[in-house]
Amino acid sequence: MKALLQRVLTGKVSISGKVIGEIGKGYVILLGVKTGDSEKEADLMASKIVNLRIMSDENDKMNKSILDVAGEILVVSQFTLYADTTGGRRPSFIKAAKPDVADHLYQYFVDKLKKLGVKNVQTGEFGAYMSVEIVNDGPVTIMLDSEEL
Repeated sequence: MKALLQRVLTGKVSISGKVIGEIGKGYVILLGVKTGDSEKEADLMASKIVNLRIMSDENDKMNKSILDVAGEILVVSQFTLYADTTGGRRPSFIKAAKPDVADHLYQYFVDKLKKLGVKNVQTGEFGAYMSVEIVNDGPVTIMLDSEEL
């Protein structure tokens, strides 16, 4: 499982011009699920994310977690995080999990964030063509891979 985490001032996701998820200060997470991932990887990833100290404190230092600042999270499914560009000019997505498995783990991950104490967790729509607007804060962008956790 991979998560591209971006610290944001605001984030929103729209489908056909209609906003379906919107947050203020917090994280926009682009989440990719690979073949072989399970709820174990989702648990590890969610726990790591809510406890990362990358939110600014009163001295503008990255010392606080998303829970410490009552931040919000917008999670968008992103199978293209598993693009393999080693051969040819067209990426292969063979490492990405099948949609039914990926959707289950995506929903499980979102629920886990809520259970870990994030008060406002918004989502995109799994498998839909979406427009994502992000106003980076910092910018702070961190790639997390469950294989490294």
